[in-house]
Amino acid sequence: ASVIMADELAAEVDFFSIGTNDLTQYTLACDRQNPNLGRFADPHSPAVLRMITMAAEAAHRHGIWCGICGELGTDLSLTDKFLEIGLDELSVSPTSVLPLRNAIRNHGFPSSR
Repeated sequence: ASVIMADELAAEVDFFSIGTNDLTQYTLACDRQNPNLGRFADPHSPAVLRMITMAAEAAHRHGIWCGICGELGTDLSLTDKFLEIGLDELSVSPTSVLPLRNAIRNHGFPSSR
């Protein structure tokens, strides 16, 4: 619901920080820790990535930054996608910083942050 209301929310806040674990669970309506449903909680789902994109676009329309936190930020297979979306921050654990930094450095876009 927050993503759908992102433009209205962005007018009231200083930044967006998207919790990707919760976003995945709520978007796909399945508990990733439930042994019967966890296999359906795919954070690579086009629906989850579209929600992240929609939130980032709304944030930038209102001049605020948008970042993500959660396990998805450490998924190097999505680093290029996150840079293309224009996320301003990827919050990751200390052990993930170096691999993520290398992935960003190798991204190839002159606007990589």
